[in-house]
Amino acid sequence: MTSGAMVDWDYDYLIKLLALGDSGAGKTTFLYRYTDNKFHRRFTTTVGIDFREKRVVYLGTGADGTSERSFRVHLQLWDTAGQERFRSLTTAFFRDAMGFLLMFDLTNQQSFMNVRNWMSQLQANAYCDSPDVVLVGTKADLKDMRNVQARQARELVERYGIPYFETSAVTGVGVEQAVTALLNLVMKRMEQGVEEEGVKEAPVRRRCAC
Repeated sequence: MTSGAMVDWDYDYLIKLLALGDSGAGKTTFLYRYTDNKFHRRFTTTVGIDFREKRVVYLGTGADGTSERSFRVHLQLWDTAGQERFRSLTTAFFRDAMGFLLMFDLTNQQSFMNVRNWMSQLQANAYCDSPDVVLVGTKADLKDMRNVQARQARELVERYGIPYFETSAVTGVGVEQAVTALLNLVMKRMEQGVEEEGVKEAPVRRRCAC
């Protein structure tokens, strides 16, 4: 996947991704690093919903399944509040999102433990029973403060069968890789849906294609 500046050009797909996780997990700084390639040190806690945008070029397969074809993708990355009082507002956006970046703070064990609660809410409120999710451990640069071991994260992603990336908004490590992995999942699901069912309006909540 290659990135493009926010210029006025047409796009083939509008993809909405939602960042989830406890308050203070680093969602906002992660998204700014991805869209602006900068680290913003000072942020107030997100209230309700905010979003960032980025245009990228996605390389997919052609109709023959072997040749490559490029697609212009407009990404909307929604930043959600992690506080409990905003939880009903956050879940209202689940059905519109096409993929989820589920984040926890590698220096905060409780934020990691709460990943299970976020997954339960996703399974109950997302567009289908098994939505596309990438687990993201943030603040990987704070090695001396780390409180979640790699083994714990591996066990969790094996349980849910989802990709996992350790990232740092400070250094940029893992950030683009995590978003690219999620975009790949979403695009492949869309391509599979077109192949199996043809293009049609978005259905009501249903089981995801496997």
